[in-house]
Amino acid sequence: MTDIGNQAAPWMDIEEFTLAARGMVFSGLACGPKEGETVLLLHGFPQFADSWAEVAVALAKAGYRAIAIDQRGYSAGARPETVRDYAVDDLVADVLAIAIALGLERFHLAGHDWGGIVAWSLAARYPDRLQSLSIVSTPHVDALLEARRTDRDQKRRSRYITVFRLPFHVAEWLLLRRGASALKRVFKDKLPKPRLDDYVSRLSQPGVLTAGLSWYRALDLHIRIGRINVPTVFIWGSNDQALGRAAAEATSAHVNASYRFVELQGGSHWLLEESPEVVAEALIDHLKANAPSNVKFSPQISSDM
Repeated sequence: MTDIGNQAAPWMDIEEFTLAARGMVFSGLACGPKEGETVLLLHGFPQFADSWAEVAVALAKAGYRAIAIDQRGYSAGARPETVRDYAVDDLVADVLAIAIALGLERFHLAGHDWGGIVAWSLAARYPDRLQSLSIVSTPHVDALLEARRTDRDQKRRSRYITVFRLPFHVAEWLLLRRGASALKRVFKDKLPKPRLDDYVSRLSQPGVLTAGLSWYRALDLHIRIGRINVPTVFIWGSNDQALGRAAAEATSAHVNASYRFVELQGGSHWLLEESPEVVAEALIDHLKANAPSNVKFSPQISSDM
């Protein structure tokens, strides 16, 4: 069941909604004509669906139906308590179930940061479900984990993962102490202050940050997803503090379909907020190149999306 509300969102033309899938209730944002080709947008850590807001509006103006989901752990109604419930397999299954609830057989998929890991993984396993794949910041999973093992620069950049995986709420304490100063530093002053303050407020609520960190704690660091057979655009900032050049440049070897690499000189990890116009332009070019429109079917659960 999809419940589209009429609440005014702080961004033009964006609707807030809730959607039931896999026995949970996900919240999200939708924008653009309902008859437009659907683009599902997956956020990363430590962010929410609204990280895509500016890009979603641009997609809507280009005629697409942009739908951003607060994923598992970030939606209040989809927050399991055990770490094992945040494995990549479950995150991928969530997206597929959400697509079914929306009546989508094929769709465009875009992901940033952790949303990129989920998107890469879904594309590797279910290429027939996707019209196209758009990734912001995150190299192909196999390229990234290989670089983490073998590339000195990426090893240094990835040290935060060890901290985030610490048990007994140590990572939560480190990030939220002293007015969440460490959590705020993650964003490197790239987010507008109102959005940063909102994220800190939401992540400070009981269980929310723990759920986000559970993605790291459940991650199999030896996972291999294989090659991608979906048309792909990969957008990466040359000054990304977490994801280095070695993995970014190695990504092309893991894509068998058409592939475009867009490097934003001087861009940070937070490209959705820092350069939304550039990201949107690259996505729209990619979406146009990979028409026709997605195919819809009648879902088993009701949807008025």
